[in-house]
Amino acid sequence: MEAIEPQQSVEAIRAGRAIGAMFFSIFGGAWLGVWSLRALPGNMLVPAAVIALSLAIFWQAISRFRRYRTALAAEQDTPRRRRISRLFNIINAGQWVLIVVGVNVLANIGLAAWSVPFAILIIGLHFLPLAHLFANPPHYITGALLILLAIAYPLLMPGGPNDPVGCLGAGLILWSSAIYAVTAKGRLAA
Repeated sequence: MEAIEPQQSVEAIRAGRAIGAMFFSIFGGAWLGVWSLRALPGNMLVPAAVIALSLAIFWQAISRFRRYRTALAAEQDTPRRRRISRLFNIINAGQWVLIVVGVNVLANIGLAAWSVPFAILIIGLHFLPLAHLFANPPHYITGALLILLAIAYPLLMPGGPNDPVGCLGAGLILWSSAIYAVTAKGRLAA
């Protein structure tokens, strides 16, 4: 008979989601930094504000992580956690490989302008298996919004795939996900 592992504690889930929020704050800030440099060249106030807000969101996430890290550490060395970690690494590595290969292919066939929407699409798609893996339904929303953004903005914006609004949207979606991850009081299924 197979042993059944206990479900993850709410505190461990909160610590894990805070780790995700740390990454979302950084990557969201990077997307917003690119947007500000492309949309508002020469304006250093906006990039400074982006850095400040990224750090504020990151600080909230790290504070929440510190509050709950003991619970997460207590659950780290289980077969379930090792499996989740292994699958996360595979999904994340796959995302980066697809982005690098896809961007290079687009550049080599004369469609380099489509690199940003392509990257946003792959990032959005990678959230879908992560939502299931971490039992985190908000990741489905994050993924769906990024996918929708990647498809819609090149068709709707005057700059097409080069329009900086893609970077703006990706950054705001990731920041929103980070803020939600560290403030949500909703159902925390394991």
